[in-house]
Amino acid sequence: MVGTENPTRANFPFVWAGALHEAGHEVRMELAGDATVLMRDVAVENTTSVGWPPLKQFFEKVIKFQIPIFV
Repeated sequence: MVGTENPTRANFPFVWAGALHEAGHEVRMELAGDATVLMRDVAVENTTSVGWPPLKQFFEKVIKFQIPIFV
C-alpha cells in the first residue's frame, strides 16, 4: 500500500470500500506500511489525488458507513 507520496493510489482503497459497501458487500480495510500515515488527520486533510476528489471526501464516507479500518 502507499501513503501520501502517491495520493492517487492512496485514494483508491477508500473509493473502493465506499462503493463496495454501497453495493451491499461487507467491507473492511487493512492499512499497512506507508498507508498507515493515512490515519492521521493532517494526511486526510491534505491528500488530493489527480482526477479524484480529495481523500477527505472518501475517508468521511468510510467513517459514515462504519467500515472497520485495521492498521
